[in-house]
Parts: sequence; C-alpha cells; structure tokens
Amino acid sequence: MKVKISDLEKVAVKKETYPANNLPEFAFAGRSNVGKSSFINAMLGRKNLARTSSTPGKTRTINFYKVNDDLRLVDLPGYGYAKVSKKEKDSWANIINEYLETRENLLETILLVDIRHDPTQLDIQMYDYLLASGFSGIVIATKKDKISKSSVKKNIDNIARKLKAPVKENIIPFSSVDKDEVDELWYILEDIIKFKKA
Repeated sequence: MKVKISDLEKVAVKKETYPANNLPEFAFAGRSNVGKSSFINAMLGRKNLARTSSTPGKTRTINFYKVNDDLRLVDLPGYGYAKVSKKEKDSWANIINEYLETRENLLETILLVDIRHDPTQLDIQMYDYLLASGFSGIVIATKKDKISKSSVKKNIDNIARKLKAPVKENIIPFSSVDKDEVDELWYILEDIIKFKKA
C-alpha cells in the first residue's frame, strides 16, 4: 500500500469516544518501550506522527491513526511498566481489554516484542489471549537493527519457542530504522482485509 494521507484521527480511553467503526482496524499491543510508536511511524512513512519517547509508559491512551481513508492503525497502551502503581496498571489493562473485546471492526491485533530479549510473562499472556480470541498470532520483533544479521534467525527461533508459536513464519523481524519490512507488512495487512471481506 502506498500511504498518501495519514493522521492521528482520535485519542480515546473509552469506547464512547472511539471513532466510528466504519473502517477496518489493526491494533498493536506490546510492553512499554517496545517500539510501537516507532513502528507505526515507519509504516506510515512519518517521523513524529506517533509520539515516541525514551520514557516507558508514554502511551496511556488508544491512539487511532487513519490511513488513506481506507483503514486505521491503532496504538494500544504499553503494558508492564514497573514504575507505575497497580491501580494505574489495572486502568491500562481495562482500556486495552475494553477495546479488544468490543471493537467490531477490529480485523487483527498484532503483538510487538523486542527481538533482543525473551518475551516477558505478560507478552506470553497477551499472545495466548490473542490466539484464544481468534487472531492470527502475528508478532513483530522490533529493533532488528540493534542485533547482528547473523543473530536474527536465532533470536526469532527463541521468541517462537518461548511463545510456543504455532506458525514461526508469523514472527517478523522489523527495524524502524531500516524500514526493510514495511512493504511486506502492508501486503500482509492488505491480504487480511481481502480475506475478511471475502
């Protein structure tokens, strides 16, 4: 897909404030500081549309990005940030769960993990939840540029093993710096839209 127009359409915490459910949506989940905002910027060919921060836990809302008036990319709050209260963590979990469980036009939720590290227990729980909810189990392994090329396959194999991923090919290494995989991922998202419409 050629991205011609992309905008932050809506920032929401409750379903009453979501945009209309008139476009297919792809949501992105992952722990704090895994690189969701950088990933979305790379996919949209923008530098700072999705606000990035070196401080984990920056995204505390659901951010809806409209693309070409055709679809939305949805940035969910990061989970697992240690330096916030249990009450705040529970609040983020409720925001994520309400969206995932009530959004009728949500086609796919994709998990982002850091290719350099083992998936956390929360990553594993989220992945299991997504599979149980009928999603495909696509995983974006971010920050590929921070490891050697020779380590990529080994790290992907390790992530697949830790997640007990049924299809290892669904784990896609990604670099928001190099952007090599952007076209491939747009093909995947477009295929999902075609499949769901069929």
